[in-house]
Amino acid sequence: MRASDLLHPRPEGLYCPPGDFFIDPVRPVNRALITHGHSDHARSGHRSVLATQQTLDIMGLRYGEGFAGTTQAAALGETIALNGVAVTFHPAGHVLGSAQIEVVHQGSCIVASGDYKRQWDATCEPFEPVKCDVFITEATFGLPVFRHPPDNEEIARLLKSTAQFPDRAHLVGAYALGKAQRVMRLLRDAGYDRPIYIHGALAKLSDYYQSQGIDLGTLEPATVESGGKDDFSGAIVVGPPSAFADRWARRFPDPISCFASGWMRIRQRAKQGGVELPLIISDHADWDELTATIRETTAGEIWVTHGREEALVRWCELEGIAARPLHLVGYEDEGD
Repeated sequence: MRASDLLHPRPEGLYCPPGDFFIDPVRPVNRALITHGHSDHARSGHRSVLATQQTLDIMGLRYGEGFAGTTQAAALGETIALNGVAVTFHPAGHVLGSAQIEVVHQGSCIVASGDYKRQWDATCEPFEPVKCDVFITEATFGLPVFRHPPDNEEIARLLKSTAQFPDRAHLVGAYALGKAQRVMRLLRDAGYDRPIYIHGALAKLSDYYQSQGIDLGTLEPATVESGGKDDFSGAIVVGPPSAFADRWARRFPDPISCFASGWMRIRQRAKQGGVELPLIISDHADWDELTATIRETTAGEIWVTHGREEALVRWCELEGIAARPLHLVGYEDEGD
């Protein structure tokens, strides 16, 4: 069987004709297999959804319990047959519950990575390389300029700043699912034991992470109704990036704007966003991790999607590996 007969792009997303299912479709479909809970991959309105239990739980928190007609939980490493196609979910290391999806039929094996990272992250299962014939890789940071530093060094920079400016609040912009909880856990692992103040948009997901055994320490609501600005002197406040563009951010004493993102490698982007303390912390693989992962899969063909496709395709060609861009649309960098 040709790989393109097993999986190929359609307007709705990656489609498997023999299994009659889509992977991370961007439009409502009859059967959707979902890699993780970020909104550009996990959308509501599908007739049936197959995903890890944690991804299903996260979708329920984000969209409400009726987000799909029916749901089925896939345990990591468990093989499920869909119309004769064997499907297995493997850890992706992106966010809690994230998975790569292995699709096997008539001797052909394709692995769709979804979003993934290779840095150790205490808030989710680590990425597991899977040998396959075709590897479908993301390329969010698919340029050689992107090489992520150790995340504990970035957190050390944040803590150094809090020590230098004890009267100022540090406002850390971090995406609500995955990045925010990772930043909190990194702070705890670095010995920060004070309460972390969070925007209300993070509360449900952070509570869910705690319920899954991920200790984020004491979290307090970042509200000033019951007190004054001085209550947050020296505090670390975590919220979604959008919150720092509105009046909410002006509640805090002389705040220092921080943003945890792989895009903070680009100084001009940080400057344009008014970020005083850029923290290069990404939930996606960097250039070296992308290329190393491709080698580990031993795949003879690489399909590159949602990101800097051309550079990674060119690297594969120079390495003697067949590669092509998929040009899928509708995927953004919510969890960068």
